[in-house]
Formats: sequence, C-alpha cells, structure tokens
Amino acid sequence: MSFPPHVWSRLKNTTAQDLIKALERDGWIREERRGAVQAFRKENGGKTIRRVTVHYHPKKTYGAKFLKGLIRDIGWSHQELKNLKLI
Repeated sequence: MSFPPHVWSRLKNTTAQDLIKALERDGWIREERRGAVQAFRKENGGKTIRRVTVHYHPKKTYGAKFLKGLIRDIGWSHQELKNLKLI
C-alpha cells in the first residue's frame, strides 16, 4: 500500500482515540478489552471476516511503520481514510 507523502504527514498525528472512533464509524465491533489492548472485528452477514487489535495509549500517536501495518491489516484505502475523516 502506498500513500502520497501529504497523507502520511496528516496520519502521523493520529491518536489511538481517533483510530478507534474511525473503526467504530466503519462498522467494526469492539470484541474485547484487556488493559491497553482492544480487539475489533468486522462482520459480513454475521460471519467475522477480519480482526485487528489496537494498542490503546491515550493521546499517544503511532510510529509510521506500525501505523502503516495497522492500516494495511484494516484494509482502508485512500478514499476510505478521507470518508472516515482521518485525512
């Protein structure tokens, strides 16, 4: 996945709270919460099709490599990031 540099400059300030709110707006369901780890799943017709875990640290941002991998695992495209108001 490759995003233009201006996208990464806006994503680098994304906090865990912003990311979790975007997941919930996109239809992800919070599965469990254990300390700093929160699991989410995306369903299609009652069947889980994707699962991700987010490490929650209030007001902290993620490193570029971690954020890139997380967005890849979630499967968001450039347009979806715009629709979710992350960029």
